[in-house]
Amino acid sequence: MLNFAIQTARDAGRLLAERVGRITQISHKSEIELLTEVDLASERLIIDRIKTYYPRHSILAEESGETKVAESSAWKWIIDPLDGTTNYAHGYPVFCVSIALEHNAAIELGVIYDPMRDEM
Repeated sequence: MLNFAIQTARDAGRLLAERVGRITQISHKSEIELLTEVDLASERLIIDRIKTYYPRHSILAEESGETKVAESSAWKWIIDPLDGTTNYAHGYPVFCVSIALEHNAAIELGVIYDPMRDEM
């Protein structure tokens, strides 16, 4: 599962890096929190991948909230598809993709990927 998280973070990070400076839509989640179409695209990529490879796992996603499976799952993916949205929206190359996996309420693994520096 660690390799899965690493590859998924890299793929989402590649999507973010390709779209830096090309945001067409920005909205506000709150007075100070921004949301871009890139947040949503990155989140969709990660969620789709998790649902494909781990369909019985739950997902807690920053933008769309929690996705539960039909039966109770001991596994939960926790994702922030674009940590640093404000930086990203202003063209500052300081942002990352964060993915963690929880099992029975304990964190089992986590990855943070900085696509601009290619650092995991």
